[in-house]
This record gives sequence, structure tokens and C-alpha cells, in this order.
Amino acid sequence: MDHLMKKRVKGILIDTVISTAVSVAVEQAVKKKVGNGFFTAVVAPALVLYGLEYAQLRKSGQTIGQKMAGIELQSEAGGELTPKQIVKRMAYRDTASSIVYLKNRQKYNAYSGAKFPHDVYAETVVKEV
Repeated sequence: MDHLMKKRVKGILIDTVISTAVSVAVEQAVKKKVGNGFFTAVVAPALVLYGLEYAQLRKSGQTIGQKMAGIELQSEAGGELTPKQIVKRMAYRDTASSIVYLKNRQKYNAYSGAKFPHDVYAETVVKEV
């Protein structure tokens, strides 16, 4: 596994732990006000996950996990990410990216962990800081 890939995995794991902790807190706060179990079990955690990621990437180009792992997400053209790039990247990552990667692993392995299908689609790149 590439060095950058290991850092990406570390960042994702840290972000997942943070998102889960925030989701649990939100669930406890909202559970009594919203009687719908589907909302507290499915919708709220997804909103927390995407909301936290979007806010952090928009503010600094890094999530807390990425910062701790020593990586940063940038636009291919250089500079900050646009809101459109962030949304495109998150949506594609959680829909088609895995299938596209599995169909053509060698293409994405050539990037040494800097790009995956969702990065190519959103014109972003992960770099070490």
C-alpha cells in the first residue's frame, strides 16, 4: 500500500470516529423531539457526516482526520476547493467511485494514492502537507 494511501485511510478512520461521536450526540438530542426512528438512525448520521466534511473542506481544505494524517485536499488547478468540487467529490465517492475503481485499478494505482475516481471526477488531488 502506498504511503499516501495509508495516510488517506488514517484520515478516513479518524473522521469516521469523529462523525460517529457527533452523530450519537445529535441522536440523543433529537430522539425525543423527532419520533421517527428512521430519521435518527439513517438521516441524521448522514447529514452529520456530509455536513462536517463539507464545512471542514470549505473552511480549510482539510478535515480533522486529514490534518492529523498530514494530507490536504486541493483543486487540480491549485488553490482552494469550490463548493461544487466538494459536493461532486462526496456524491461520486459514495455512489459510483468504488465500481469505477474496481473496473480500472491499475489506472488509479498509478497515481500512488493521490487520486481516486472521485478525485478525477471532481478535479481534486490529495497531497501531503
